[in-house]
Amino acid sequence: MAYMFDRYPSEGSPRLGAMTLHPVAESVPRARRWFRKFIAPYDPACSVDDCALMISELVTNAIAYGWSDDSWVVRVEWFREGTSLRVEVHNPGFPANVRLRRPDADDAHGRGLLLVDSIADSWRHGPSRFGGTVVSFEMADAWPS
Repeated sequence: MAYMFDRYPSEGSPRLGAMTLHPVAESVPRARRWFRKFIAPYDPACSVDDCALMISELVTNAIAYGWSDDSWVVRVEWFREGTSLRVEVHNPGFPANVRLRRPDADDAHGRGLLLVDSIADSWRHGPSRFGGTVVSFEMADAWPS
């Protein structure tokens, strides 16, 4: 399987890195590892472990709920916007299907966005510029001003 990533954004771009993953379970730990590796040179002040956890949850959701008649991928991108870090996860799913759940204690699933909501300074979802859905989170004060 081919996986692509690029950590060198074009000149003047706030994008710090990106990766394209196949919609398979093995992509979840790969996304965590690659994010940790490629964010390290930027030395963010926010918790990289918290970001990796949220990426895991969003990539898992993207794989579980993405859908297309054709072959498809999950795209993860991260950006520096002023002092904030924003991470986006794109898939070909439907934006209207993204919702924050409050699962019962005995529910085995449904806590991914709840974790993102409790850890990130903010998060959003909507139509992706690649088609489908984007879910993103932001960590404020990731770098000094």
